[in-house]
Amino acid sequence: MAEFNEMKTTGDKLYHPELRTLVETARFHAERQPETPAILFEGGTTTYGQLHEESNRIAHAIRAAGAAPGTRVAYLGKESAHYYEILFGCAKSGTVLVPINWRLTAHEVSHILQDSGTELLFLEEEFAPILDRLPDGPPATVVRLGVPEGFAAWKAAHPATEPDVDAGPDTPFAQIYTSGTTGLPKGVVLAHRSCFAIRDALASEGLEWIDWRAGDVALVGIPGFHVGGLWWATQNFNAGVTVVVMRAFAAHAAVELIRDLGVTTACVVPAMLRLMLAEPGITPEHFTTLRKIVYGGSPISEALLEESLAMFGSEFAQIYGLTETGNTACCLPPSAHVPGSPRMKAAGHPYPGIRAKVIDAEGRELPTGSVGEVCLHTPARMVEYWGLPDKTAETLVDGWIHTGDAGYVDEDGYVFISDRIKDAVIVAGENVYPAEIENVLEGHPGVADAVVVGAPDERWGETVHAFVVPAPGHEPTPRDLHRFLVDRLASFKLPAAYEFIDEVPRNPSGKILRRELRERFWSGSDRKVN
Repeated sequence: MAEFNEMKTTGDKLYHPELRTLVETARFHAERQPETPAILFEGGTTTYGQLHEESNRIAHAIRAAGAAPGTRVAYLGKESAHYYEILFGCAKSGTVLVPINWRLTAHEVSHILQDSGTELLFLEEEFAPILDRLPDGPPATVVRLGVPEGFAAWKAAHPATEPDVDAGPDTPFAQIYTSGTTGLPKGVVLAHRSCFAIRDALASEGLEWIDWRAGDVALVGIPGFHVGGLWWATQNFNAGVTVVVMRAFAAHAAVELIRDLGVTTACVVPAMLRLMLAEPGITPEHFTTLRKIVYGGSPISEALLEESLAMFGSEFAQIYGLTETGNTACCLPPSAHVPGSPRMKAAGHPYPGIRAKVIDAEGRELPTGSVGEVCLHTPARMVEYWGLPDKTAETLVDGWIHTGDAGYVDEDGYVFISDRIKDAVIVAGENVYPAEIENVLEGHPGVADAVVVGAPDERWGETVHAFVVPAPGHEPTPRDLHRFLVDRLASFKLPAAYEFIDEVPRNPSGKILRRELRERFWSGSDRKVN
């Protein structure tokens, strides 16, 4: 395409250093390549010109609804072209997008809406029944997607002209909720800089660990309510390449999209690779256009890597970070993806300009090779936890994000993760915190006490295992507990197994000896995560 001749490239690598906000991204590509496909979704195409105009209309409509800059605007629905139009529309109106995990229960959704102070909710019709089940009722304005006189009519009533907005790199654009050790999800506020800092870091040294090239077609396998999915999509929009959107990941559909649309790059979790490899009839010919797979959420096993290298025939890059770090802060580059290499056990190496250190319980930095809490210093880091200054101060200290992961840094600067300080369980890339499940379980009349740990699982990485102490005079069954939890917790948080015990092991001060229970599943493993 001739349009690409005007863009800065390194070879055919795309990098636009002048872009610092998503507002600038939409304008830039609409001016330079208005006919280039920005989004491919369910047989339809949204060009960069259309993405710009439709998001302009949405921005005007958001303002007309009374949402001032800084107002929280939520989206509850699956992936779609509309979702990304709304993302840019929020950025252009100065409001902050709150994407909600559509697998959450009404109680969980209500907490996010109330905590964020959401005033306007975009709602896919599939999830409309949740409105009647929200304990505190819906926000003041609900825009329904997929109904007559709904979203399409709502935005069409407004002009396609670009609104005035005062947005800079430090302006918040999204608030993503992540579960916490207290059992209540926290809103992680991210600024525009979180979408550009890693791109700049890679470009500063000409690294191609993760890169964007002219003609790329990028599959978003991770949902947009996760920082990984949102980050990956924005990276590709910033580069001006085509993004392939799936309503929800399904292995057979992903294989077909890669083959039929000529997908060149993809961002997934290892469990998704495993599911694609299990699809009947697949051969390397399905993946001839793939050049790079970026994955995160959990490490990849050596067996899965070997099988993936043989089938997909692409480069692999592992990313490591948290929602709080603005997604990735370290990368295990393609050159390190060698079966049998000790480096395959690393989470990755910090990008240029990003620092990692390991500290002890008193906050003192530990020498190379010593295990402690991993801390990361990155310009992509969060602004704050919404409305939680004390929690923000605990996690973000002098510019350093305290990850809650235990690990060490080797002599070459690679970060290795050996355990979790915060007890999170990661199920197919989803962070699950035991306290949240324990709090709900203990609300069952037949439960006196409960403790939850993660158990290794070949397919999903980890599963939730619940230890339950029955209340006197009660004999709850796994079925009883499942039926109690199913309306109160998202499906990925539900225990895969229940084990009834006489008492929960605690130390003299009453603290749960969770590690003692986990050890049964992880003994013999040099890494207590999967």
